[in-house]
Amino acid sequence: MPMLPVSGNLQLHYHLDDFSDPWDKKTPIFLQHGNGRSGDFWYRWVPALAAKYAVIRPDMRGLGKSSTISDPEKQLSVEALIEDILRLLDHLKIPKVHFCGESMGGILGMALAAQHPDRVESLTLVAAPVFIETKMKQKYSLGFGSRIEAMEQLGIRKWVAETTRITRLSQEENPGLFDWYVEEFSKGDATTQIAMSKIVNAANAKDFLPKIHVPVLGLYPTSGQITSEQQIGLLHEGLADFRIWHAPTRFHMIHLSHPYFCTTKLLEFLDQI
Repeated sequence: MPMLPVSGNLQLHYHLDDFSDPWDKKTPIFLQHGNGRSGDFWYRWVPALAAKYAVIRPDMRGLGKSSTISDPEKQLSVEALIEDILRLLDHLKIPKVHFCGESMGGILGMALAAQHPDRVESLTLVAAPVFIETKMKQKYSLGFGSRIEAMEQLGIRKWVAETTRITRLSQEENPGLFDWYVEEFSKGDATTQIAMSKIVNAANAKDFLPKIHVPVLGLYPTSGQITSEQQIGLLHEGLADFRIWHAPTRFHMIHLSHPYFCTTKLLEFLDQI
């Protein structure tokens, strides 16, 4: 199980899959999961991508198979997560990547491309908001005073089941995927999940957009609940080289519900740039 020591007892777990031709090595693809998830949530993408590219899938600190964090409030921040990405690239001796991030992972991608342009060859945003709008914060609060209060009072499993049902995945269309998602998400340490949600609530990538000069692909839901038309407008206004495709669903987790659509568009994009 590949692990990268970061500091103290903290270790980051990652997957590295590469079934490409040995004589045709390309810039690797870096798949960054979003809030509360892990590299395992990209499993539907790996067969298509790893046939042509090396594919890196890390687990954020404190999530997945990475080591548990002793003090999430102090050890979690956008800056710390970006440093983890850079450490992993250095460890693997990879100068730059095609960065692909879903939801919060896309926010990290925007920050990385703006602050470390030498490490990013292209950027793909999968249902990634620029910031979390007030109406979404209210929806994720489920009638409580805040999202955080709802998570604390209901517990992670019940909170993620209710919020996934209304925003992330259609339980009716794919009950097996829905149940798997809730089960996998619920494995995360509760204090880490809550601390990560605080980071997401406060994040705003708007100032990064004009500083991003690599080609950017957007893969988004149609009339997304988390990624509204206002969000899409900010991307069009702020990014110098941006193209977008919409999956035929209003639900947020398109990398799980529409993997063929997403991987096909990503591979086409990489062939064109």
